[in-house]
Amino acid sequence: MTTVLVSCDIQDRDAVDALNDWLARDAPRRTGVTGRGVGFLGDLVGDKAPGWGGSKHPEARLWGGALNHADLDTVVARFAALPWRVPAAAQLFLQDQEQTYFRLWMMRDGRAAQYAPDPSGDDTAW
Repeated sequence: MTTVLVSCDIQDRDAVDALNDWLARDAPRRTGVTGRGVGFLGDLVGDKAPGWGGSKHPEARLWGGALNHADLDTVVARFAALPWRVPAAAQLFLQDQEQTYFRLWMMRDGRAAQYAPDPSGDDTAW
């Protein structure tokens, strides 16, 4: 199981919808696990979203889900290939099973780059 969060500019709702459809129907699973489709993302900020702490409504757009046996390299590649209108605002957070932190991927210069933790010191394989 992998916990996934996606944040982006509201203009990129179509890109998130495309990613969501792909995750639910066509996303490949890890080597050795048959089938396609690994889960989906829910809107965490919309009118029907769970409550947030504080007295204000979040201004960020955020979608999240728990993916089952997802091939995470392919998820990152699909995220990078989406037609982002505001690519600098597109962020992908991945926390794989039994990991204690998220990996943050952001779009820079037309590609997804891992920003946190520092990729050179990140020796935990998915």
